Amino acid sequence: MSNHYHVVLHIDKKQADQWSDLEVIERWHSIFKGNLSSQKFIRGEVLDSAQRARLQMFIDEWRARLCDISWFMRILNESIAREANSEDQCTGRFWEGRFKSQALLDEAALTACMAYVDLNPVRAQMADTPEQSDHTSIKKRSEKAKQSQQVNHPNQQVKELHPFVGNPRQDMPDGIQMRLTDYLELVDWTGRIHREDKRGAISENAENILIRLGIDDSQWLDMTSNFEECFATFAGNEQRLRSACETLNYQRSPGLSRCRAAFG
Repeated sequence: MSNHYHVVLHIDKKQADQWSDLEVIERWHSIFKGNLSSQKFIRGEVLDSAQRARLQMFIDEWRARLCDISWFMRILNESIAREANSEDQCTGRFWEGRFKSQALLDEAALTACMAYVDLNPVRAQMADTPEQSDHTSIKKRSEKAKQSQQVNHPNQQVKELHPFVGNPRQDMPDGIQMRLTDYLELVDWTGRIHREDKRGAISENAENILIRLGIDDSQWLDMTSNFEECFATFAGNEQRLRSACETLNYQRSPGLSRCRAAFG
């Protein structure tokens, strides 16, 4: 957008825990220089026991940082700030404040948040349709879909984005649990309703998605128009919210009434 951006992140800590020490170092070196020991390790040079023990401490720290949202935002914001200051030929603070985030606890919350982000340019009158919205995931997914023979196959979707893997079933692969074509239709339906300010005809496909996600269509429109205002910390159904709060040792469940209303 003109003065901010949105990003929907998937943190896969289990995968990060399975990375080899070499993979952790290679990933960290793609962002930072590392240190003398890590550079020697990459070159295949032998490290003594003290050097190896100290390097292991850094590897453990880098592994944690590589799956940490705060570090992701720190690195991303810094790179954007440097580029913007260079273009404007100025120095100083670029971002107004720290980023805000909401935890997406289930597929319904994830879908609503993604639609909110993908429709931002349309609602800001920066684009007429989702597939014309610059810098959005849905534009990349739409362009790839035009070139694919099997649009819903995960292997024929945009590689750098989390894939849509179809409806829930046994042996479910890692990805977003719905079909890509369903999501594209749902976003188009949602954006069309918002722009024309009337309900119109709900496609059978889109209606099935909302029913499957357990979302009332009026609540859906509210969430996809004002997601950040609707949810301050967590977004998801009551069971997922209470489970998350119990894990984090919260004494109360923030936003419980809003989650009840939105996700039934």
